[in-house]
Amino acid sequence: MIYFDNAATTQAYPEALKTYQEVAMKIWGNPSSLHRLGNQATRIMEASRQQIASLIGKEAGEIFFTSGGTEADNWALKGIAFEKTSYGKHIIVSAIEHPAIKESAKWLSQHGFEVSYAPVDADGFLDVAAFQGLLRPDTILVSIMAVNNEVGAVQPIQVISDLLADRPTITFHVDAVQAIGKIPTESYLTDRVDLASFSGHKFHAVRGVGFLYKKSGKKISPLLTGGGQETDLRSTTENVAGIAAMAKALRLVKDKESVALTKIVKMKEIILSELRTYDDVILFSGTDGFAPNIITFGIKGVRGEVVVHALEEHDIFISTTSACSSKAGKPAGTLIAMGVPVKAAQTAVRISLDDDNDMGQVEQFLTILKQVYQKTQKVR
Repeated sequence: MIYFDNAATTQAYPEALKTYQEVAMKIWGNPSSLHRLGNQATRIMEASRQQIASLIGKEAGEIFFTSGGTEADNWALKGIAFEKTSYGKHIIVSAIEHPAIKESAKWLSQHGFEVSYAPVDADGFLDVAAFQGLLRPDTILVSIMAVNNEVGAVQPIQVISDLLADRPTITFHVDAVQAIGKIPTESYLTDRVDLASFSGHKFHAVRGVGFLYKKSGKKISPLLTGGGQETDLRSTTENVAGIAAMAKALRLVKDKESVALTKIVKMKEIILSELRTYDDVILFSGTDGFAPNIITFGIKGVRGEVVVHALEEHDIFISTTSACSSKAGKPAGTLIAMGVPVKAAQTAVRISLDDDNDMGQVEQFLTILKQVYQKTQKVR
């Protein structure tokens, strides 16, 4: 099997799974309980919080555990929006955000807030001038993703940070779900970033756990209320085993980051080089300014799902861009925002690499892709 769909989810590291199993079996007390078993769970959870914070260069008190990236995104937008209504009700998000952001923004627009969508250029990068023109005195929140999940365009977080430097009433949120282990932490967690969302299963942890970074002193309304966990900001009994496994996975990713990225970049270069030899292949992503692991392309006249299933017959797994919307059969929203015609956007497929992949898999993939390309000649 060749798994080239790592932007959708990654395979949990064996070490992370072992940590999950050990904690689930041995440290099963509720962290909110006052007895010894509860204290054991609290110690494991807080040690994990400290480790995660250290790995991303932040403080333990700035890490809040969630069920994943979607919850973190929802909490960031809705929690800040309702916390800051006295400052205004205008929100800016980019036109290429993940559905967790776009749908939250849409929901807020139905509840008294005004949302502006910052456009991107033909390559999927934020139009900074247009974004700057959207800023208003009543703007309270800006949300821009670090790495686009559909084409891999790395957004200019530092540039946006500079633009917001003298606007302290604006909270700056970054969806960093696709960023860990792919681009330098300091490039998307600048000093100006107030909130950032992360999802464990994108970096070899188990599903169902993530975290929100919230800068110290930044106020946010809870999304979940009840038991008062996470300093009364995110109520629900914490997934201690998942949190411990996530901390282990993040440490492993950071430990081998430089070596892994060198390998991933080389694989991407080889695949792109081969794709450029085909007359009827459209490249939607490249190298300069793009994440090292994502390649999005299409075969002219051939719908993306046809290519996905043709490769699947050979045990090769890729995606029609975002996993969160691929089953809906809709063209990639990012491509439409980039100005790609609908018919061309419908051809898009995404390869997303990881250091678990190797050159042998790349060679086999390219061999099978050539066969698929030749079989689609009549359609093209």
